Amino acid sequence: MAQEDQTNLGFIAAIVAVATIGGLLFGYDSGAVNGTQEGLRTAFTLSEGGLGFTVGSLLIGCFIGAFFAGTLADQMGRRNVMRLAAILFLIGAIIQGLATDQIVFVLARIAGGMAVGAASVLSPAYISEVAPANIRGRMTTVQQIMIITGLTAAFLVNYALQQAAGASTNLFWGGIEAWRWMYLMQAVPAAVFLVALFFIPESPRFLVSKGRHDQAGVVLAKLFGEIVAKAKLEEIRGSFTADHRPRLSDVRAPGTLLRPIVWAGLVLAVFQQLVGINVIFYYGATLWQLAGFTESDSLLINILSGAVSIAACFITIALVDKIGRKPLLLIGSAGMTVTLFAMVYAFSQGSLDPTGKLVLSQGLGTFAVVAANLYVIFFNVSWGPIMWVMLGEMFPNQIRGSALAVCGFAQWFSNYLIAQTFPIMAVGIGLAASYSFYAVCALISFFLVQRFIHETKGVELEAMKG
Repeated sequence: MAQEDQTNLGFIAAIVAVATIGGLLFGYDSGAVNGTQEGLRTAFTLSEGGLGFTVGSLLIGCFIGAFFAGTLADQMGRRNVMRLAAILFLIGAIIQGLATDQIVFVLARIAGGMAVGAASVLSPAYISEVAPANIRGRMTTVQQIMIITGLTAAFLVNYALQQAAGASTNLFWGGIEAWRWMYLMQAVPAAVFLVALFFIPESPRFLVSKGRHDQAGVVLAKLFGEIVAKAKLEEIRGSFTADHRPRLSDVRAPGTLLRPIVWAGLVLAVFQQLVGINVIFYYGATLWQLAGFTESDSLLINILSGAVSIAACFITIALVDKIGRKPLLLIGSAGMTVTLFAMVYAFSQGSLDPTGKLVLSQGLGTFAVVAANLYVIFFNVSWGPIMWVMLGEMFPNQIRGSALAVCGFAQWFSNYLIAQTFPIMAVGIGLAASYSFYAVCALISFFLVQRFIHETKGVELEAMKG
């Protein structure tokens, strides 16, 4: 009770609000490409494979950024690396919007992706390191709400620009095509994130890892009060290995490739992507146009998907610190399996027009949209936020940065493979076969969670076992 009375929830909430702007940019940068495919094809004369690479190039930066962010955060601090990410967000947005050469565009997209990758692993880790255990899941879930808010904001901006210009490829403000403005608009939240990061403290766990105990004590006192801060400081000091600072090799156990806890993190990281969620978010407009909807209707469906995603995350906030992480993962895996197979059914019952484009009846089209949004709800109640919650908290202090580097790299590399292959799969084997793969992965994920994932609800970070 004394700890609860001393906890400065207002200060913690302010820190979380700033840190999760990184999540908003993560979502916005990921979603901005949705609706720009025609502009990219026209500007750079892209084939389907070229489009997949150009869209997926963001993810090349993501897995690079996620890997180096974890290790850099152990050297420079969580806050400083997030500042670097904010600068990359800003520069990447401007160059993507103005580039007239595909190579320049791809390089800018990779730079933006490095920022996305860094923010994706550091924001939840930072939040976990400043929030009390009893509300840590809720606080970290705010990150997923901000990711989906960023995605939805990108969908809304893209729709508004497409409607105002008449088509995404038409000229708009300043004689610049509307699809380019879809990228340029990212610069606004990037600038806000950069400025806001100068007003939050460094993680006390990082400060202890660097031997800066007095500074860590000051931060902990602001978070939890003087009495709790002293005891917490000693707990954190005891959780670090005395003979060396955190390093990448800490993820290995003697005689093995990786510690079991890191393998568990890899299961979460990889299967969050293999269920195909980012096909909806990256290629939603293309997906629904392949299913017979107009460009305008496809963009509206994207907005609907974003809205239900945000609503689903509030369910997670209500449940994550009550029923725990593992039950939500199991519910999500089961729900995604059913709804993905429902989408497979709808796509398999469609017909092809003379150009080879899939055509769904009105009833099947409605069924597919409903199934897709139920799938999005199940994902965002479970795997969407819970993976980030658990990666931010499940590792011991000594290996957190290094384990995040490994798992963040795996998560974004899997994301890249899904984004790169979908345009080719959709044309080559069709939507039904493509979604059958994602459905089978959702089914497999259920049994992997049962076997390898252990509950972390209410466990202090210093008590996490590796």
